[in-house]
Amino acid sequence: MPRRSLAGLLCAAAVVLLTAAVPAAARADNPIVQTIYTADPAPLVYNGRVYLYTGHDEDNSTWFTMKEWRVYSSADMVNWTDHGSPMSLSTFSWAKSDAWAGQVVARNGKFYWYVPVTSRATGRMAIGVGVSSSPTGPFTDALGHPLAENGEIDPTVFIDDNGQAYLYWGNPNLWYVRLNADMISYSGGVTQIPLTTAGFGTRTGDASRPTLYEEGPWVYKRNGLYYNVFAAKCCSEFIGYSTATGPTGPWTYRGTVMATQGSSFTNHPGIVDFNGGSYFFYHNGALPGGGGYTRSVAVEKFSYNGDGSIPAISMTTTGAPQNGTLNPYVRQEAETIAWSSGVETEPASEGGLNIGFLDNGDYVKVKGVAFGSGATSFTARVASAGAGGRIEVRLGSATGTLAGTCTVPVTGGWQTWTTVSCPVSGATGTRDLYLRFTGGSGYLFNVNWWQFAAGSMR
Repeated sequence: MPRRSLAGLLCAAAVVLLTAAVPAAARADNPIVQTIYTADPAPLVYNGRVYLYTGHDEDNSTWFTMKEWRVYSSADMVNWTDHGSPMSLSTFSWAKSDAWAGQVVARNGKFYWYVPVTSRATGRMAIGVGVSSSPTGPFTDALGHPLAENGEIDPTVFIDDNGQAYLYWGNPNLWYVRLNADMISYSGGVTQIPLTTAGFGTRTGDASRPTLYEEGPWVYKRNGLYYNVFAAKCCSEFIGYSTATGPTGPWTYRGTVMATQGSSFTNHPGIVDFNGGSYFFYHNGALPGGGGYTRSVAVEKFSYNGDGSIPAISMTTTGAPQNGTLNPYVRQEAETIAWSSGVETEPASEGGLNIGFLDNGDYVKVKGVAFGSGATSFTARVASAGAGGRIEVRLGSATGTLAGTCTVPVTGGWQTWTTVSCPVSGATGTRDLYLRFTGGSGYLFNVNWWQFAAGSMR
């Protein structure tokens, strides 16, 4: 199975970085996913974690070629677990293309994923709804047909304090409906929100679109104030926002959240509060081979101004600070990653995902690992139909202190799993952990999970 081009680009870049400027490059944590191109972030806080729902730009795209959606989650805002693709175009038998920007909301013990796709019957964009009993899916088609269809895109859903839910969407216009409590039907008609310059700013140079509003609305409420954060003034887009005292307006334009930057001519906002902090998600073209059709999701932490306004936020390579630490003494999925080079993920026969397609020198970084008084051994679940190899347990960087080395044998298949262990030393305090994969040529092995132990090895 040939490696996808993104991982190859990252692997090639890593060779240069490891021989030139590893320390500066290796500390970067934005974009937060490096195994594939991701776009259109939609975060959801649920049960002590942030679940991040994204689109997936195909490698080498020259259009918005998107066939599936992806899910990631984190408890600390830096180490993100890949949960794969629990929903795709094939979920909707009536959809033919364009797995574009959506959002997930939780209600009544279920999770509803609102997405725009192109209808097979009409050839127009329509809003479908996936439903699941788990934030990581799998999701099924809740209706078997569109919830709404008027040729426009980018749904966002907001549930007000009184329980009334609203679905907003649109490009070039902006629409909403009042969702019923079942979240898959609505009452009343489809209402168009007036796009006034007072409400959404003034665009110059385009008489057909007098306001800054372009697409990608993200509606939420904070301290009694309603926010509509949106992609503005294509192209290239920036992120602007408006506020209102009610969920349907009238809206007042408040200014720029994120100026045009980042080598992608689109952008897409998502904002949540989590564990005492506020976080702004967006996308750019920062990965190797990245651009307007090969985008990557990133995140920044910010603080609201005293009057509730959102400050100007710039893209960074450092990303959000870690909110907590990672416990190495419980099983950790190998696809929990702060940064990686040359790594891909795939479904594992034992459930969940594994990392694979590993060449000599590829690595995974896990940030802020709380070793405490010290680990004495490292265990990993591995499989290899290649020549096997070694997992180097390193601290601080991909070429940092070598704490231990585990040998991975040939197991006879890429999904034929065995467990290997090795002693480690020097893994104390809170450190950034790097698992570096070494061996001969070609793909070496897969890793499903890992775990450290304290005390003597058995």
